[in-house]
Amino acid sequence: MTTLKSKLQDDLNAAIKERDELRSSTLRLTLAAITKEEVAGTQKRELSDDEIQKVIAREAKKRREAAEAFAQGGRPEQAEREKAEGVVLATYLPKQLSDEELNVIVAQAVEEAKAAGAEGPRAMGAVMKIVNPKVVGLAEGGRVAAAVKKLLAG
Repeated sequence: MTTLKSKLQDDLNAAIKERDELRSSTLRLTLAAITKEEVAGTQKRELSDDEIQKVIAREAKKRREAAEAFAQGGRPEQAEREKAEGVVLATYLPKQLSDEELNVIVAQAVEEAKAAGAEGPRAMGAVMKIVNPKVVGLAEGGRVAAAVKKLLAG
C-alpha cells in the first residue's frame, strides 16, 4: 500500500475511534474513490501517491462545486457540510499557490511564449503548455486559465 493511502486509512481508523463523523465519512468516501480508480480499466492496479493526490484533488473540487450549488439552492447547512469536507481533504493536498505566486509563474510563461512568437489571446494554448507542468497540483486549472487570460488581455 502506498504511503498516502495508508495514511488515509490510519486517519480513518483514528477518526472512527474519536467518533469524528465528518472526518470519518469524508475519508471513507475518498478511500472508496481511490479504490474505484484502482479497479477501473481492465486490470486492478495500485495507485501511486501522485495518482492518489489527483483523486483527492478531484474529490475536493467536487466538494467545492457542491457547496456552491447548495448555497445557490438555499441550503446553507448542506453547503457548510460540503465546505467542511473540503477542508478535511485539503489537509492531504499540497499547499495551493497564492494569486501572487501564480501570477509570477504565468507572467514568466507569457514572456516565454512571446519569445517563441505567440502573441495576443491566441497564445493561450502555448502559455498553458508552459504553465501547466509548473503548477500541476498547486493550482486549479480554472484559476490558471483565468490568470493567463487576464495577462494576455492586459
